[in-house]
Amino acid sequence: MTRHGKNCTAGAVYTYHERKKDAEQSGFGSKNLRLGKDSVKDFDCCSLTLQPCRDPVITPDGFLYDKEAILESLLHQKKEIARKMKVYERQKRKDEQEKRDIALTMEKKKVENFEKLEKRLATEKHDAFNSSKGSSPSKSVTDKKGSKELPSFWIPSLTPEAKPDVAKKPDLKTKCPMSGQPLKSKDLTPVKFTSVAGEEKSLITREVRYKCAVTHDALGNSVPCAVLRNTGHVVTMDCVERLIKKDMLCPFTGDKLKDSDIIPIQRGGTGFAGSGIELNAKKDGPVMQV
Repeated sequence: MTRHGKNCTAGAVYTYHERKKDAEQSGFGSKNLRLGKDSVKDFDCCSLTLQPCRDPVITPDGFLYDKEAILESLLHQKKEIARKMKVYERQKRKDEQEKRDIALTMEKKKVENFEKLEKRLATEKHDAFNSSKGSSPSKSVTDKKGSKELPSFWIPSLTPEAKPDVAKKPDLKTKCPMSGQPLKSKDLTPVKFTSVAGEEKSLITREVRYKCAVTHDALGNSVPCAVLRNTGHVVTMDCVERLIKKDMLCPFTGDKLKDSDIIPIQRGGTGFAGSGIELNAKKDGPVMQV
């Protein structure tokens, strides 16, 4: 760590340059670093595989998926829901059987109490249909202060038992992995990207892979774009605002469009960040007291 008294300025103020130099040498304080381009998912990549989509589809919320990946995810959710539903139905049948057993036991006790009272001469008034409240050795003992304590920890019949986990009824709807909203396979819209022609490189190695289907502007993470639901073509939001929203007609088929037919594509996001293209990484360290 540098010494403030031996710096060139010899001032009474601990400057920002000194503080930054000390933080670099000692690790004190925090550092904010903007994540590089390689850490941000491209706009045309699947939100599950983080790879360029071979058969892209989009959800109503604007999340792009590879068709194979999202259908596999929905199928896995259905299998998990079916498994949880079987566990819930099994527990429900078990609870109903326990209730029936308890009811039969109570009826049997009432009959036994009635038979006992009939076999002897009763001088006091008894209720034959209510069991006598007797202390059970398996129950906990309450002392004078009102706190419950076990008579002996070493007797297995007197120790508390752990109850099994209660299975709750699962939600029967499959959900989008990114937004968490209900999603079905019929809600997926096929996407048609317009490739940039004239380059000999493979599609995955190109810096600019796709262009707007109307204005032919290059598409990227810095260019907001949307998908037209009726045709699946990808256009820029600038084209949507300036051309399509004027008369709300599809530029390819001439059909009337609604606001729900224009799906903005969610940009950015990585394997460890949900969304957004301006991502910062913060590294915290011990705070130096001045």
